[in-house]
Amino acid sequence: MTIKTTYYTILFSSVLFLSSCSKKEKLVAETVDTDTVASVVMRPSNVKFEKLSAEYIADKKYAIDRFYHKNWPAQTNNVSFLVAKDGQILYEKYDGLSNLRKKTPITAETPIHIASVSKVLTATTVLKLVQVGKIKLDQKVNTILSNFPYPEITIRNLLSHRTGMRNYAYFTNKKEIWDQHKTLTNQDIVDVINDKNIDLEYRTDSRFGYCNTNYAILALIIEKVTGQTYKEAMKTIIFDPLGMKNTFVYDYKKDQDSVTLSYKCNGLQIGWDYLDGVYGDKNIYSTPRDLLKFNMATNAPDFLTPELRKQIYKGYSNERKGTKNYGLGIRMINWATGQNFYFHNGWWHGNMSSYVTLKKENVMIIALSNKCSKQVYKVRNLAPLFGDYPFKIDKTDRDE
Repeated sequence: MTIKTTYYTILFSSVLFLSSCSKKEKLVAETVDTDTVASVVMRPSNVKFEKLSAEYIADKKYAIDRFYHKNWPAQTNNVSFLVAKDGQILYEKYDGLSNLRKKTPITAETPIHIASVSKVLTATTVLKLVQVGKIKLDQKVNTILSNFPYPEITIRNLLSHRTGMRNYAYFTNKKEIWDQHKTLTNQDIVDVINDKNIDLEYRTDSRFGYCNTNYAILALIIEKVTGQTYKEAMKTIIFDPLGMKNTFVYDYKKDQDSVTLSYKCNGLQIGWDYLDGVYGDKNIYSTPRDLLKFNMATNAPDFLTPELRKQIYKGYSNERKGTKNYGLGIRMINWATGQNFYFHNGWWHGNMSSYVTLKKENVMIIALSNKCSKQVYKVRNLAPLFGDYPFKIDKTDRDE
């Protein structure tokens, strides 16, 4: 073979390689529905509120501070905590360590795993897709995910936990079902359900049953409709547009050495396990300040149409009389007085979270902890400081 022939052979091979790469990149790009992604991008709230008076802020801050120190004694707490009204921060506190071994302090910029509060954000993206007509609330899931095995389940059923599906954590923990040395993925859940003939726990839409599998499936729907990974879609649709710079979806393969760790109540670190690769139901890390931006955006008049917004805060599980209910990605308590309380709690490993949104008063209360603290859930008791909520709060925690 001559030098000239060798040159043209190499040149031709290079052209083929570059052409192949170009085609692959183009193919990947074409799978992303850019129109869909652009149409559902959230907008920061542009609502202008009057500045709260110094007296009002001082009164609330005093009561909240007493509550905080009563519930999180010094030297025992790992917590990020914020209370805001009309987008204005009344009180925030950051205590403890994100990494005990490295003595890394928790600050306002420290992302903490928000556990099931992630469901609120997953539901928001799904609802934005509904608003622009890419999917419908009562659309059957198997019309989107062709290998989804339960023909009666709709997107609304997933959002409101009325599918009857079993929690993936409770059937993949059996050796004959799943090898726990392998990290479970969202798609694995669907595949296992099909391969192992996992039946429903109860008939679809017959009753409420809180189940993480529902939101793992919703994440797959987001991926299918947008053409992006869940991590990319959440970043593109919610995190970046709202300026949530310290919020991200955990990547099991990349983030283990960099994220805030979680601990048992006695301070022992909780390691990763095979369930940590599943997202949608959990696996978002965030901060109270970022979640305040999200809360303000979802309260803005242009967030969703009035008709669709009503669907979120409607109780779907009324088989039993009571005040507790679940909407579309939000828990609620509805009292006979007409007062409504909307919130979502979370727990995963040592991470605990509570997200409270007082719609009428435009107040947000958020507490996150990476050290197994059920005290996080008590932040609901601050609601009486802002409205007629029948929670118990110590007299010393109230306004004087």
